[in-house]
Parts: sequence; C-alpha cells; structure tokens
Amino acid sequence: MTGLEYIRAIFERRLPSPPMAELMGFAGSEADEGRSVFTSDPGEFLYNPIGVVHGGYAMTLLDSAMGVAIHTTLARGERYTTLETKVNFVRPITVDTGRVRCEATVIHRGRRVATAEGRLTAEGTGKMLAHGTTTCLIEGPADRT
Repeated sequence: MTGLEYIRAIFERRLPSPPMAELMGFAGSEADEGRSVFTSDPGEFLYNPIGVVHGGYAMTLLDSAMGVAIHTTLARGERYTTLETKVNFVRPITVDTGRVRCEATVIHRGRRVATAEGRLTAEGTGKMLAHGTTTCLIEGPADRT
C-alpha cells in the first residue's frame, strides 16, 4: 500500500486508528497527496492547572497532521520519522473554543528529507490557535538494518 492508500484506509475506518488519536479524541477527516486534515472537540480532561487545554494537545494535533501529510507522499516500503517540530501557540484553547481543525501541507518532499506546515484553527470562527512546522527523515527498505 502507498502512504496515501494507508492513511485513507485509516480515515475511512477500514484500518484501526492509532491509539494516540483515540486517547486524545481526534480523527483524520481528509487526506490527499501532501495534505491532511484532522478535527477534534477539546474537553476539560485536556486542561492544565491554569484552566485551559494543555499545549501538548495542540502540539500533538499539529505533529500528527503534519506527519500524516508527509505520510501521504510515501511510496510502498517507505517510512518516515520526525527529526524536528516547531509550534507557535497563538490563542488558548478551552471547551468554549468548540471543534478545532488542523490542516497540514507538505512544503518540500525530497528523497531523504520532507518538511510540512500545519495550522490549528477554531472551526466555528476560523481563528488561528497554533501553527507549526516539521522536518522528517524519509527511509526506504534499504535503509533499515
């Protein structure tokens, strides 16, 4: 299966979602080559001690969406791993934020390195909540030892 075929199978529930997505309460909703979209409804169980959703939630959504955008570009037998991720938190997230949407696109896809960017927005208002970038290493079957 290509990377895009694999991701679409998960998003269409023909394959199980990763446990992390179930735990954090988010799901993939769209996947095209070089692009992915996740949605989620943040709950109070994600709150930190200051009464807003923990930043790790936004970072996990962005990391997942950006990684999946890169995953959609993989050929059969290729895999990726994250080398670096950078996130900017723009607004706090609470249950009052409502459903959030995280859209990611590939910026560069080389033979060994890929980069992507992501934007996390409040679906109801379109306001930016966080944005980020990632750099991933692409490996093929010959790279595994």
